[in-house]
Amino acid sequence: MDFTGHEGWLIGYIIGLVVVLVVVALVVPILFLAGRIGTQAGRILKSLEQAEVNTAGLKGLNETIESALAIIGGLKRGRTRLGG
Repeated sequence: MDFTGHEGWLIGYIIGLVVVLVVVALVVPILFLAGRIGTQAGRILKSLEQAEVNTAGLKGLNETIESALAIIGGLKRGRTRLGG
């Protein structure tokens, strides 16, 4: 291309190219990091689901505590009746 007499256009094209290259240089690492975050989020979700399975038994913990306290109360009453 011959830009004789149109140096302004040449400068405009160069600036436009530089801007596009800068944008690409900034967006590509962001997309790469977003992909890694997505992968890690999937692993975290699986771990949380496993933690939910592992701790499901804790739902009945209050009932177990109440039963244990009732048993302890009964043992204390039995001990008192036996003179202990």
